[in-house]
Amino acid sequence: MTMIKHVHHPKYKALVEWLITARKEQKLTARQLAALIDEPFQFVSKIETRQRKLNVFEYWQYCRALNLDPSEGLKIMGTAED
Repeated sequence: MTMIKHVHHPKYKALVEWLITARKEQKLTARQLAALIDEPFQFVSKIETRQRKLNVFEYWQYCRALNLDPSEGLKIMGTAED
């Protein structure tokens, strides 16, 4: 098994798309989400455009701000195609 080390891998892309969809379904802008997690807008922008990876703790905070179960995102990554 090879470690996934880049943000363009289909599994990471599926995770980020899930987060974006959740944000949009809640009618939050990227700026509003950034304010909720106390980060600059550029942080959210770079995550959503896959210019930056989320670490585990950031992912957990992102999910909390969007009222998402972090394990659901992990399931999505597990089912996304390589």
